[in-house]
Parts: sequence; structure tokens; C-alpha cells
Amino acid sequence: MTKKTGNIISLDDFKFLVKQAVKAPSGHNIQPWKFRRDGSVVEIHPDFDRKLPVVDPDNRELFVSLGCAAENLCLAAQTKGYKSTVSVGDTGDIAVTLTEGADVKSSPLFEQIDLRQTNRSIYTGEEIALDALKRLQAIRGEDGVSVHYYARQTKQFNDIEQYVLRGNTHQMQNEAFKAELKSWMRFNKKHQDQTLDGLSYAVFGAPNVPRWMAEPIMAMAINAKTQNKADREKIASASHLVLFTTRENSRREWVNLGRTLQRFLLTATELGIAHAYLNQPNEQPEIAAEMAKTLDLDGEYPTILLRIGYGKQQAYSKRRPVEDVIIED
Repeated sequence: MTKKTGNIISLDDFKFLVKQAVKAPSGHNIQPWKFRRDGSVVEIHPDFDRKLPVVDPDNRELFVSLGCAAENLCLAAQTKGYKSTVSVGDTGDIAVTLTEGADVKSSPLFEQIDLRQTNRSIYTGEEIALDALKRLQAIRGEDGVSVHYYARQTKQFNDIEQYVLRGNTHQMQNEAFKAELKSWMRFNKKHQDQTLDGLSYAVFGAPNVPRWMAEPIMAMAINAKTQNKADREKIASASHLVLFTTRENSRREWVNLGRTLQRFLLTATELGIAHAYLNQPNEQPEIAAEMAKTLDLDGEYPTILLRIGYGKQQAYSKRRPVEDVIIED
């Protein structure tokens, strides 16, 4: 094991931590992060060159992704014998201070980082066992973050479904939204391997065919009717919908939500529970406010919405090399 010398984290350790951090999820798999080493601190900065100005104009989902990356980094640090102290500035920049500790033990969640994936498939419809659900509900949340569970066939579950469909319809009427989405689609293996980011054809279960063939076919599916039909089937196959909210809707809370979310996702992975995102209603302020009122979430901002259940493993999204996301000293 390569340890830090004096008060400086070794380059090997730093690269190891970053390699695990970047396996976090991000909207459209944009991977919007940069990492810098400063003595015993790892800084995580937003990469605004990779933001989504149409679907995420406030960069809320971007900062949630940074929080997910920070949680992965902390779990990886434990395997190297480091204790982590995380601080988040008003601007959303994250500083993870690492100190060596003889009593530091690796978390079992670390083993799930490689296995976690966003599973966009139709699930089996099987209900999540009560003991597994209780374990998810017991996950420690960061300040300002709340997590709400809605079982299939409840009124709230059905209400949320209607808000998802409304969100789809609203977004698919926006040509800028569709153009942004298409710009992050990777249409075949050659295309995905060139960029190592974005929404790969493989994660949607599409065949690897020439781009001139794949692009028009995938583009045809970007419409409200097709999206709503697909989402109805996917929601019907889920066991629960899970909604993550914040109180202040601030960058600090978005990062906190990301850390809480990543613990949830890794625990779900350990339990064999699949997840996928349904953030459409959260991304439309008027729809989000109406949904919060319907769900009696007074003073809470809907931020991340998941469907969870059981499904077969799908293809994994690509990640860029560590060297591409490191800020050199």
C-alpha cells in the first residue's frame, strides 16, 4: 500500500481514489467533475464545460453527481486507511480532508462501486422484501435531505406516474431539450469508445449497427408518445418509487443529497435491487411544485426520483481515463 508522505497524499493513492470516484452516476453520463490534490486534501470541482444547460439549467443534478463522486471517494479512502472529512462550500466545491487512522476499516459498500449501474430495463414486477426495504430506509442521510418511498398500487405511486408523463410531454415539446439529449447519445460501439461518455446505445439494449443506420432510428424514439409508453411499462414493473428532496434547494444540499443517494444506490446494489431515474417532473419547476403539494411535501424540493425493483444486469456506461479529470498541480 502506498501511503502519503508527510502531509501529502501520494500520487498513486490519489489516482486510485479518483478512479473510484468517477464511477458515480451523472445525468446523460456527462461526468462533470475535476479532481485536484492539495496536501492531505482532495478537491472536487464542477466541470461546467460538460453541463446540461437545457435539462439542468441550475446545475442541480450536476452537483448531485459531485456528491455521489465524493461518497465513492470516501469509501475508496477507507480501503487505503484514511478517515475522510467532507466540507462543501457555498459554491458547491467539495474538499475531502484525509487523515491516516490505524482503526480505519473498509466498508462493504466499496465492493459495490464496480457493480452499481443504472438499469433502464423493464423490471420483473417482484415486490422488494420488507427486510431489504427496511435496510434501505435505515441509510444515514446528510443534512437537509429527505427520502420518501411509494409502493406500487398506492395513490401516491400513481400520482407520481402522471407527473412523470407530464414531464415527458413538456420536455419533448422543447426542441432544445431534444437537441441536447441527442448530442449526448452514442450510437454504436465505435462512437462510445471515441468519447467514453454519454448515453451509449448499449445501455438502451440497442444493437451495434453503423451510425448512419442507428442515428435516425434512435432519433425517431425521441418523442412524447414513445417515451410515455415506455415509461408506463417501466413504472408498472417497479416495486417502489423513491423520491429524494432537499429543504433549501442549495448547492450544499445538492451535494449532500448526492452522498446520501450514492449510499442508497450502493446498498441497493448489494441487495440485488436495480434502479433507474425518472427525474422528468423534478426538472420542470411548476410540475415539481405541484407534485410536492400533491404528496404533502411542504417546504421540500423534489430533486431525484428513482424506480427500484428487480431486473437483469444491463450493459455498463463508459468512463473517461483518470488523467482526463485530474487538475495537475
